[in-house]
Amino acid sequence: MLTQILRRTYSRQSSVGVGTLSRCLGTSASPWSGYEMAPLDPIIGLNEQYQADDYPNKVIVGVGAYRDDQGKPYVLPCVREAERRIFDKNLDCEYSPIAGDGKFVDLALKFAYGDDSSVITEKLVQGAQSLSGTGGLAVYGKMIQKHGATSIYLPNPTWGNHGAIFRQAGLEVKQYRYYDDASSDLDFAGLIQDMKDMPQGSVVLLHACAHNPTGMDPTLEQWKEISETMKKCKLTPFFDNAYQGFASGSSEKDAAALRLFVDDGHKFAMVQSFSKNFGLYGHRIGALSAVGSDPDEAKRVLSQMKMVIRPMYSNPPRSGARIVTEILSDAQLTKDYIEQCAGMADRINTMRNVLRTKLEEAGSARSWEHITKQIGMFAYSGLAKDQVVMLRDKHHIYCTLDGRVSMAGVTSGNVDYIANAIHDVSK
Repeated sequence: MLTQILRRTYSRQSSVGVGTLSRCLGTSASPWSGYEMAPLDPIIGLNEQYQADDYPNKVIVGVGAYRDDQGKPYVLPCVREAERRIFDKNLDCEYSPIAGDGKFVDLALKFAYGDDSSVITEKLVQGAQSLSGTGGLAVYGKMIQKHGATSIYLPNPTWGNHGAIFRQAGLEVKQYRYYDDASSDLDFAGLIQDMKDMPQGSVVLLHACAHNPTGMDPTLEQWKEISETMKKCKLTPFFDNAYQGFASGSSEKDAAALRLFVDDGHKFAMVQSFSKNFGLYGHRIGALSAVGSDPDEAKRVLSQMKMVIRPMYSNPPRSGARIVTEILSDAQLTKDYIEQCAGMADRINTMRNVLRTKLEEAGSARSWEHITKQIGMFAYSGLAKDQVVMLRDKHHIYCTLDGRVSMAGVTSGNVDYIANAIHDVSK
């Protein structure tokens, strides 16, 4: 009634008044009306498709999270013991410092670089706790962009989220050759040549071990040539260290490339994740570190990390840092961790051998040798996109469109089914 009275009143005054009132009384446009539906994430979206599938024998081998031989999530017993001890301490819930838990960072750096590493003993490396590997990548990308970097080189292929992270940090993403699809092997000659062609000062991302998605790592001799080439061409290494210990079952062996670069005198940065090797996926725990020319330089780099962290997320959470600290600061828990991490790696490697054998027994004319040459969480199957789609539509087996198979999803109970399905779509 009030609206009708107002409309009659204003209509007697002017047509302009009517238009103004109509706009005020009408339904306002939503501030979100121009937003389009974003596409599904190629990895997380795959899990959503899998969950919607009601086929009883469906299999997901897409998401990079460890599963036991029953296909169930697995929590390391040493993590459960660490959680129990932490609970008994009745700790507070205060904020962490901007750079996180200092004791955790110290232990994380020793885990990666080695207790007796020169960069540790001479205080040439400084680091900050990060929101797992992803958060560390984002902080690093933004930090170097603020200090003049305009691009970063990534291996082709690389983890699907790398490009998006660095583009969001304002960097141009460039690529260097890494994998040869035709031979299902490392394209080492192409890699070295592309590095030689990069401008001096270029930042180059390297997978420390268990390259994602191919699982094809350089040999130690090849790493030596990579190190020599990068030093000669004055390139800046940046290691993504997401699988230390999980790849081979030995954290020392998996750190060989990183430690080689230290010995060769490189000044570089590294991001660590404790998602895969400690099974702390949801805790989002990692570290970002930088090796400087002297202690003061390393401290200055850390101060710039903090300048990025503070407005981005202020400070990191406590829980994951406390768990890793509890394990790595206790000799028995560390020993338990080493054995349990090796157990995860051993199961993955066993499934690689079984899958290859089953494929060969199925009568496939293709070579599947690359499955057992690769290492870590994933097998880069070599399946084409149309074959992956057929695998999903016909056999209800879900992997990413590039043919990357998460070996953690392969179990003694489903390996026959997976092998026969792969053979069916690829024969």
